[in-house]
Amino acid sequence: MSEIVPTVVPSSLAEIARVADACKAFADTIHIDVADGEFAPNTTWMPQPGDMLPSGMRYEVHMMVAKPHEMGLSYAAAGAHSLIGHAEAFHDVENARTAFDAWKAAGISEVQTAALLQTPFDEVSDYVPISDIILLMTIASIGVQGIPFEEAGIARVAEFKKMHPEARIAVDGGVSLSNIERLYKAGATHFCVGSALSKSADPAATYQQLRSATNAVL
Repeated sequence: MSEIVPTVVPSSLAEIARVADACKAFADTIHIDVADGEFAPNTTWMPQPGDMLPSGMRYEVHMMVAKPHEMGLSYAAAGAHSLIGHAEAFHDVENARTAFDAWKAAGISEVQTAALLQTPFDEVSDYVPISDIILLMTIASIGVQGIPFEEAGIARVAEFKKMHPEARIAVDGGVSLSNIERLYKAGATHFCVGSALSKSADPAATYQQLRSATNAVL
């Protein structure tokens, strides 16, 4: 079973609301990419005390930040459901475990670990037992939408699935109709989709085409 999740790189809380409203007819989850200008070169909206994510959708927050533990608590307070921290920012699995426990205590129902395209899998494998999902980046750099898809990402998904057949794998970066079927065959089941939807003249139709592409593999 595949999951197609529209992505937003928000400059404001209002932008998240706009994307959620545009996608609510065909999706139930929004993937929010956030960056701090340190781990990733750009900066995005960050929640302030009292900010709440719009109701009616499920939100997963991909934190491309240097301090995911603290930032995750801010997003938990704002109503996020799933939090994603990078292995490269956690530095070791015990730091991730501490953050995950704190996030869950704050009401988060799902925790994910992300890895950059260049990160060796021996630096990711220890996160599998404590993560609901492992998110593999399929672009060479991070922070904004529109960065070209890296074909090497497909082989990485297949390799990681072979190493960890029990892992639930997500992919993020350049996912489109031209590669989603191959990514699904390689072992990914959770697809974070940005430009392919945001630049589509008919996002609902594109969403269904993406879902159909994975269903065709079945």
